[in-house]
Amino acid sequence: MPKNYETNGAIRRRDMLRRRYLPDSAGMAPTPQEVSPLTRYVTDGIPQRPPLGATVADGLKFAEGASNRMVMSLYPAPSKPAIEELAEAWDLHPTIVEDLLHGQQRPKLDRYEDIIFIAIRSARYIDSREEVDFSEFHILMKPQAIAILCQDHQWIDGTSASSFSDPAQVDVRIKRLLADAELLSSGPRAVAYRLVDAIVDGFAPVLRGIAIDQEQIERQVFSGDAAVAERIYNLSQEIIDMQHTTSSVTEVVQRLNKDFIRSGMSEELRAYLDDVADHLTRDNTRVAEYRESLSQILNVNATLVAQRQNEDMKKISGWAAIIFAPTLVSSIYGMNFDIMPELHWAFGYPLALLAMISFTILLYWIFKRSKWM
Repeated sequence: MPKNYETNGAIRRRDMLRRRYLPDSAGMAPTPQEVSPLTRYVTDGIPQRPPLGATVADGLKFAEGASNRMVMSLYPAPSKPAIEELAEAWDLHPTIVEDLLHGQQRPKLDRYEDIIFIAIRSARYIDSREEVDFSEFHILMKPQAIAILCQDHQWIDGTSASSFSDPAQVDVRIKRLLADAELLSSGPRAVAYRLVDAIVDGFAPVLRGIAIDQEQIERQVFSGDAAVAERIYNLSQEIIDMQHTTSSVTEVVQRLNKDFIRSGMSEELRAYLDDVADHLTRDNTRVAEYRESLSQILNVNATLVAQRQNEDMKKISGWAAIIFAPTLVSSIYGMNFDIMPELHWAFGYPLALLAMISFTILLYWIFKRSKWM
């Protein structure tokens, strides 16, 4: 874990919040470079590239030409013109268009006549920064068409949109996820299931990373490190964000399952989606446990800090009393009075010194025995 965590934690957190929740002036995340949508015409589960110059409307015409066809589009870095073309061809509801243009949506599933709109977030754990990086995806489904938009210009595993600039060099993980004949032959809902399944599978490594951080924080708490409080706070924010994500995705999966039942999807595919729901249930339980455990760690840390402060106050009070004893004796005999018998006694000065030393030793012994020193 990074050594300078306690010095740059506040800056890191501020930048993270800005990156997650604040769109730029145009309402969309900045595009690193222009990346064309990747479109495939699918017949009987076999994908093929569309004709050169084919538009979104052409893809819909192809899919509607036969019941065994589907058009599938992936937008690695959706631009405003690309979204506007998609909206016009699909005749999207203005609310969907606004969500696509501005992003920053809470995971949800909405239905507009024959179009289903899904907003969902994936999560990756960045160990070097001890933070959870979220990516937003939008999924549009029609009976024979599906479009996937990467709102943060990266894939589920963090692959940048720039790697999609050449369709021939599309990452092998994308092919494994979507280029499956049996999957594609089942239609857009099967593709949506596979994407949701991959996103939910990505939650497990995130929770493992959080668990490791929490174990390290527990050791740091008992070591007396003063910087642990900030680290506890930052991790608690990550856990809260993760809890919001898993609970919201759970709602999406539940609504998607109802849609599968309504549309008559196969029992096998519904069983797979139920398995995804089971994984989410476990993830929600783990996140809740981590949050509760971190709250307990915070309470323990506050108790230990108060205990250390109490020990410090004991030492300060003890030394103050030790210093006060000789100061009291010296101040009495430092007063300018003539009638003080001890001043004219030959043993007065040595006796005063002896009294100061004796009081000092006695008080030190008492405080040491009481474990105040």
